[in-house]
Amino acid sequence: MDRSPLDADASDAALRRLPDWRGRLGALRTAFRAPSPAVALQLVAGVGALAEELDHHPSLDWRYDLVFCSWTTHSAGWRVTALDVAAAERTSRLAADLGARAEPSLPRSLELALDTADPDAVSGVWATALGYVRRAGDPDALHDPHDRGPSVWFQRTPTPAPSRWHLDVSVAAEAADDLVAAVAAAGAAVDASAAPAFTVLTDACGDRVCICTPRGRPDPTS
Repeated sequence: MDRSPLDADASDAALRRLPDWRGRLGALRTAFRAPSPAVALQLVAGVGALAEELDHHPSLDWRYDLVFCSWTTHSAGWRVTALDVAAAERTSRLAADLGARAEPSLPRSLELALDTADPDAVSGVWATALGYVRRAGDPDALHDPHDRGPSVWFQRTPTPAPSRWHLDVSVAAEAADDLVAAVAAAGAAVDASAAPAFTVLTDACGDRVCICTPRGRPDPTS
């Protein structure tokens, strides 16, 4: 099956056929809620068997009755391909057969973002300290080679903010407004000038978190 990255139009068309999934940060992502932890483990085992059949392996995370799953093609630069679409379709069928329901708005993707005028001057420190690596086509970010921790993104700017670190939380587009409203109700100041791509929320101490959607910063892995 073709392992070439899908372009934006092909990705949009694929997602229209995949109601259980959302495209975000170079992967197809969702969560399935199983009737019980035992059934969740059956789903993990089923996806494992599917991965062996396809010679294509997702990231899976089992949490009690929830199974978080993301499909991406490493050989295509951590981008979505036709193989991922086919794998997602079959994963949904496995879940349905086990009585697990998709909750595609549940997963959130976390990135640590650092304002800097010169990523090359600082990235080596963070790569070494975290054991992270660069990926081809994504020069301003570092990634956990085991796909466990959040990525680190170096936001190029000649005028770094006083609080240089901030968090980028990427969510499904339909979940963003409710999340922004909840964080604002918890006491954050809101800057929605770049919405719906991202909304900047600032706490009382000046620390920021950006709620991002698939229309956020250009993603070299999409």
